[in-house]
Amino acid sequence: MMIAGTMIAAGCTTSEEQKGTPAIDLNNMDLNINPAEDFFRYCNNNWLTNNPIPEEYTSYGAFTEIDRKTEILIQDIIKEISADVNAQPGSVSQKIRDFYNAGMDSVAINQRGYSELLPYFEKVDALNDKAKLAELLGYLHSNGSSGFFYAGPSTDPKDANMVIMHLYQGGLSLPDRDDYLTEEAQEMRDKYVEHVSKMFQLVGVEEQDANAKAKAILALETELANNSLSRVERRDPDRTYNRRSVAELQASTPVFNWSDYFTNAGAPAFDSLNVGMPDFIAALNGIILNTDLSTIKDYLKWKIITNSASLLSDDLDQENFNFYSNYLYGQEVQQPRWRRILNATSGCLGEAVGQIYVEKHFPAESKEKMLKLIGNLKLALGERIKNVEWMSDETKAKALHKLDCFRVKVGYPDKWKDYSGLEITDASYFQNMHNYICFENAREMAKIGKPVDKDEWFMTPQTVNAYYSPDMNEIVFPAAILQPPFFNPDADDAVNYGGIGVVIGHEMTHGFDDQGRKYDEKGNLNDWWSEDDAVKFGERTQQLVKLFNEFELRGNHINGELTLGENIADLGGLNIAWDAYQMTDEAKANKSIDGFTPAQRFFISYGTIWRNNIRDKALERRIKEDVHSPAEARVNRTLGSMPHFYEAFDIKPENKMYIAPEERAAIW
Repeated sequence: MMIAGTMIAAGCTTSEEQKGTPAIDLNNMDLNINPAEDFFRYCNNNWLTNNPIPEEYTSYGAFTEIDRKTEILIQDIIKEISADVNAQPGSVSQKIRDFYNAGMDSVAINQRGYSELLPYFEKVDALNDKAKLAELLGYLHSNGSSGFFYAGPSTDPKDANMVIMHLYQGGLSLPDRDDYLTEEAQEMRDKYVEHVSKMFQLVGVEEQDANAKAKAILALETELANNSLSRVERRDPDRTYNRRSVAELQASTPVFNWSDYFTNAGAPAFDSLNVGMPDFIAALNGIILNTDLSTIKDYLKWKIITNSASLLSDDLDQENFNFYSNYLYGQEVQQPRWRRILNATSGCLGEAVGQIYVEKHFPAESKEKMLKLIGNLKLALGERIKNVEWMSDETKAKALHKLDCFRVKVGYPDKWKDYSGLEITDASYFQNMHNYICFENAREMAKIGKPVDKDEWFMTPQTVNAYYSPDMNEIVFPAAILQPPFFNPDADDAVNYGGIGVVIGHEMTHGFDDQGRKYDEKGNLNDWWSEDDAVKFGERTQQLVKLFNEFELRGNHINGELTLGENIADLGGLNIAWDAYQMTDEAKANKSIDGFTPAQRFFISYGTIWRNNIRDKALERRIKEDVHSPAEARVNRTLGSMPHFYEAFDIKPENKMYIAPEERAAIW
């Protein structure tokens, strides 16, 4: 399935712990800064100064603080379970206990070194004919390695009730296609070759041979990059939907036996699939033909090594960290093992841990409050759709129907994931992760050709985040989202609507952003817009692209095309939450608190949720890779298109926050 517009956050806290949390903490603000000049720092400057980035993080913000609170709660749950020697074999408690304890046994992990990779190396060494590559690659993909492309089940964009196989470009080991192609990334490529060579040496390859393998692997991946779509191009669902029969797929790449691949990847028989990037898949034929078999085998071994490095001995784990976390993103030291294993346990056994978390930390009244807020925001969005001047009545009616059909999920799944088929022991962390990957692969592949399970969740309850799914036409809010700074039961409405209200509005707006708008009320990729309305919408979104393209942070310009969907959702979320707040008795009373008007408190709350310090390297990488704009831009640039913000803080043309009315973005 496709998820759009996650907010990017994690964490949780209990309602009891929320009590006494200031609605707006003046200690975090810097009242010496003019809000009309830099609203982000007006709201957050003291917090930014007092909360430098810890060495084990690439950034540190409100979400990181919440994540640490989450860790305490999840750690308490897992610690209690991990000490239970009487857990019944096969129970979720036994699996949580043994998964965590095996991951924490660094002595045993270091003693094994890379020995657990050897059976996979042997399979690669046995490849003596390119005709057998598909069979081997299917096996490796189903066992957690990667390479050449990605294949897996997801909703059929043209028939949102069914699951089909999807095939996409893949196989790269650097974060972005352009890292292989641009002159400015040459140093990164040199460092990457050094890293690949070191990793090969750590699994017993002589230095000279390792250097040669690394250079050949870079050349192979560069060919894959040359035929890959950019991140902006991949955002377009019309471009990445190309239904093909298996016979047509086979004809495009005759050197690669797709039947062998799908069988060994664990997929059931099927007649057709979506080939997301047909040109890339067709190019594989020439790449495979023109690459030495020895290089292909080295590449497959490299993918096995790099995909498994964090599960292996300290030397491999540390070298993997040195390149991917330290060099690329500026993280100074690894997070402690307990935190990494805790997160892995909470991820792989997410709904098992989540079920316990919900029982302990998610009161029923939290769900009731969330549903009420969502209802208010839905009404506000409906009114905005009715009143937009640029859209025809015919398209408005269809938009309102889509809004009425939104599915809403709050808290946790109605049915929990069954882990009974997952084997976990205390013998090996690597083997446990391998078993989990195979378990998930089998579970996912079994969906192909079957109806979509509309009740399935794609985030765990203990995640502080939210998402909109265009092919489900649903908005989803896990249990842990109801906490400060998003939601505070002791706070005034202005603060809650400026926080959680904007989050709700953000996810709703994704149903009507530049890509989400292409899906109808049933989740089908279906153009329900009039041609004239689509043109007018495009003109308005291009103004938002321009505004963000012009925004610069530390010498880095934001890519307004890449971030367009999230920027539309941020602006829409603010407008919808503002309108919903105006319906409250508090807004109508218009009484100030702590010297701030309700309008000011609404916008301060919004600025507060994005407080964040970030390292230079991490900022540079995220601007290139992330569909979300950096936190500072999400505040300062987005608010520049909010007329009510100008009124609340008396923004004048001479102020930095000012954007001329004709240059502001106005969409929803």
